Amino acid sequence: MAVIEFDQTKSRDLVLIGRVTIDFNPNELNRTLDRVETFSMYLGGSPGNMAVGVNKLGKNVGFIGCVSNDQFGTFILNYFKERKIDISQMVRAQHGENLGLTFTEISSPTDSQILMYRNDVADLQISPQDVSEKYIADSKILLVSGTALAASPSREACLLAVQYAKKHGVKVIFDIDYRDYTWKSKEELAIYYSLLGKMSDIIIGSREEFNLMENIPEENGIADHELADAYIAHGNQIVIIKHGKKGSIAYSADKTAYKIDSYNIKLLKSFGGGDAYGSAFVYGLLEGWSLPEALKYATAHAAMVVASHSCSNAMQTAEQIRDFIEKHKEEQVVTKLDWSEKI
Repeated sequence: MAVIEFDQTKSRDLVLIGRVTIDFNPNELNRTLDRVETFSMYLGGSPGNMAVGVNKLGKNVGFIGCVSNDQFGTFILNYFKERKIDISQMVRAQHGENLGLTFTEISSPTDSQILMYRNDVADLQISPQDVSEKYIADSKILLVSGTALAASPSREACLLAVQYAKKHGVKVIFDIDYRDYTWKSKEELAIYYSLLGKMSDIIIGSREEFNLMENIPEENGIADHELADAYIAHGNQIVIIKHGKKGSIAYSADKTAYKIDSYNIKLLKSFGGGDAYGSAFVYGLLEGWSLPEALKYATAHAAMVVASHSCSNAMQTAEQIRDFIEKHKEEQVVTKLDWSEKI
């Protein structure tokens, strides 16, 4: 039984708003960044990666965003165009803003660092004037990245996009996606995160991100299910709270909860899994699957991508994910929990 229903009259499956950047991943592994000599260039940024992931799974995807008016921006637009991800709502920065660049360090399979360059970044220049009500109205899902709320005019563009989505029955997914750059204070962050969280239908984030959204200290006595209760009361149908290596818990508005563990695989890197998880989860929801089935695909996709050198280029097809799950069928990765149970 489908956990969430979508308006099937809408022609576009998913539209994302937020950052799309470039990742430079080291070709020399198991060494620190200062000892790396060469890199491979990939499309990056959480929303960008998820757009590629959902597209690779066969869904109709569009993107609302701003890229630099140079060769790096052209790389992004061409990458999307070649995969038939709609770029009709993407614009070029007009005042010399740069595309975000990320240099990653794979010092070991379990220890990765990220060095980001985001001064005068182009993706935060998307403005309300760039957001089409008609375009959003014809989409089943709008996915908003929390990083896009960090500064104006991007935050106003996101809030307007969500207003259009609510007006036209488009489901809103809020990927909290916290990055500490650009934000001026934790108080500012909490205002916009909690505002979006109360307007969304699905929230995905780590426990640390939920703490930031609620502006509560890292050490507190609030249980996961209490946070889920609060956001479900605001209208969310699914709340997913991640706990790193300990797994995650998915809470549904029908008062069911599931623990999600990881598949046993050989890691290559420790980043990119979240974007793969999100894209396969969205795919499962669009397919009308039950929550446990969508979660199983999500964690399988995450395992496959963290075992690969890139994020965007490593996104898998539905058949490849099915084959992976079949090969690992002895592993139980989704378990039903009591609502108030901890992990």
